Amino acid sequence: MTYDTIVIGGGPAGMIAAGRAAELGARVLLLEKNAKLGKKLLITGGGRCNITNAELDVRKMVAKYGPKGKALFGSFSRFGVTETLEFFHAHGLPTKVEAEKRAFPQSNKAEDVWKTLVQYLKDGKVAIQYNSPVSGIQTNDGKVTGIRVGNKILTAKNYIIATGGKSRPETGSTGEGFAWMRNIGHKVEEQEAVLVPVTTQEKWQKDLSGLSFTSAKLTILQDGKKLESKTDKLLFTHFGLSGPLVLNMSKNIRELFTYAPVTLELDLFPELDAVTLDKKVLGVLTQAFNKKIRNNLGDLVPPKMISTLLSLVKIDPEKTCNTVTKAERAELVKHLKSLRLTVTGFLGTDKAITTSGGVSLKEIDFKTMRSKLYKNLYLAGDILDFDRPSGGFSLQICWTTGYLAGDNTPLKQTLTQLEVNI
Repeated sequence: MTYDTIVIGGGPAGMIAAGRAAELGARVLLLEKNAKLGKKLLITGGGRCNITNAELDVRKMVAKYGPKGKALFGSFSRFGVTETLEFFHAHGLPTKVEAEKRAFPQSNKAEDVWKTLVQYLKDGKVAIQYNSPVSGIQTNDGKVTGIRVGNKILTAKNYIIATGGKSRPETGSTGEGFAWMRNIGHKVEEQEAVLVPVTTQEKWQKDLSGLSFTSAKLTILQDGKKLESKTDKLLFTHFGLSGPLVLNMSKNIRELFTYAPVTLELDLFPELDAVTLDKKVLGVLTQAFNKKIRNNLGDLVPPKMISTLLSLVKIDPEKTCNTVTKAERAELVKHLKSLRLTVTGFLGTDKAITTSGGVSLKEIDFKTMRSKLYKNLYLAGDILDFDRPSGGFSLQICWTTGYLAGDNTPLKQTLTQLEVNI
């Protein structure tokens, strides 16, 4: 069969791109290297799928992506957060918005997002070819002329590359798309793992593995100076720290770590100053009075943390609450407001949420997602060189760029021109 559009990559960007092109009447072939579409989509957000960040103001949304985000202004104006939510609602997927404007499917199941996209492909009669790793792209005279799959060359009028980055390679994101783009002359910025968990030196944090705080403050310190602070959800792990708070600061931590040692300071009560927290601690101790302190700090910290905290503060866990001295109470407050951990490194791309780097944004027309080097080549998703925080921002790039790539096929342009002529 002769296809109007071939899409390479069956992740979120590729699925919505293929579905949109088919919706406009194009004959679409979607090539997927795995035996199943959307493997990474199914594990995003811990299996809940943080669809987007529900920031409806385009300017504010663009600002979340840093300096490179300016390229997305026109794209988000055409198909942004509002249009994304409307798309999923129109296709039968209700959503909800949680803290930090994180949007999820109402069911809390990434599989339901996956099913919505799969049905979108079925409705458009998209042909899907599984277990089909692409080995290269052929070009001639400013156009892509074919895609090499095994010993075959597949051809179409236009091509959409949505192969993702290099994070979580077990899902299929292994970076081949970057090599193809370099081979045909596109500039590709180097990739590195971003939004990665941080490893730390202290042994006591291992005892807190699995413990999370919904609102902790993290401060980066280097050479005794406080350089950056943010507040968000934090997760202790067996190797160090993770959660949105750490992931979103990991890039800056990594950059500083290359020059000198980095210390992280945790404030578990960012909403309270030291004086107010001292009063809270005193109230907890007074209420328990002659009971052992090891059993009566549950109103301050999770039970799992009590033993570790007392050990750090050097308070005998068998001590009764009414015998805790003012100096010991001050140490409790100090540690609750300033737990310090020493950075030793970072997990790699196999554990990264996303990777930075990708095809240079200067070589893409963001009105259509078309390559400026090849008139029938479109790029979408994580293959593009964007930085983004966690919280739905990466998937929004996929929805926006994927939809626009599918929306701007030559088939649509030809039909529009015919309508104008008529």
